[in-house]
Amino acid sequence: MSPDTPLVGQIIPSPNHGERRGPRPDLLILHYTGMESAAAAIGRLGDATAEVSAHYVVLENGRIVQMVPEGRRAWHAGASAWKGWRDVNSRSLGIEIVHPGHAGGLPPYPEAQVAAVTDLARDIAARWGIPAERVLGHSDIAPERKEDPGETFPWDRLAAAGVGHWVPPVPIRDGRFLARNDAGQPVEALQAMLALYGYDLEVSGRFDERTHAVVAAFQRHFRPARVDGVADASTITTLRDLIAALPG
Repeated sequence: MSPDTPLVGQIIPSPNHGERRGPRPDLLILHYTGMESAAAAIGRLGDATAEVSAHYVVLENGRIVQMVPEGRRAWHAGASAWKGWRDVNSRSLGIEIVHPGHAGGLPPYPEAQVAAVTDLARDIAARWGIPAERVLGHSDIAPERKEDPGETFPWDRLAAAGVGHWVPPVPIRDGRFLARNDAGQPVEALQAMLALYGYDLEVSGRFDERTHAVVAAFQRHFRPARVDGVADASTITTLRDLIAALPG
């Protein structure tokens, strides 16, 4: 195995990969490891019995480890979907970021690590032609199962460096909102916008648990000041601004 980018500092091959199925990869998914150390995370990603892997792992000091060739289907996304496509592993590249996650208190990501993730993501997106709006978090594609890379991940800084889709979040203010057990046309409109952006969500007109999870996932990525699954004016307007900013 040889590195797919000169940014790689070390190769530690994982046996957990297979043939890609479907279109050329056009998604880049960012994760946190949620484990106590880089060694523990790399050990698990390389364990054949664990049946998980990722193409890259980015350590706290910015060192980049490649574990699966980009041409192969790594097992990082699990049960997930984006814009109606459910075999996300076949259509994506996965980056695991060494970080303790929510269970570890969700501390800030180290500067060297953020810089390395930015450089790696920009390199991958350029080589594969991945659009900015298809650089996503694990929570975006699996909102009921996953929370990573979490609300402390600096998506705004990545976007300023040319990685990912972003608009400034609308400030939180008092006013009307939509939440669990609401129903009707406003909920239907919210669900339709989230589905249009790419989230896997039925347009039912009922603010059910799935809708709550998707709204929370959206907030983690795009309006991280408050992650509560409640669609307030700040959340809805930020979503509208993101859709308006999509390429024509």
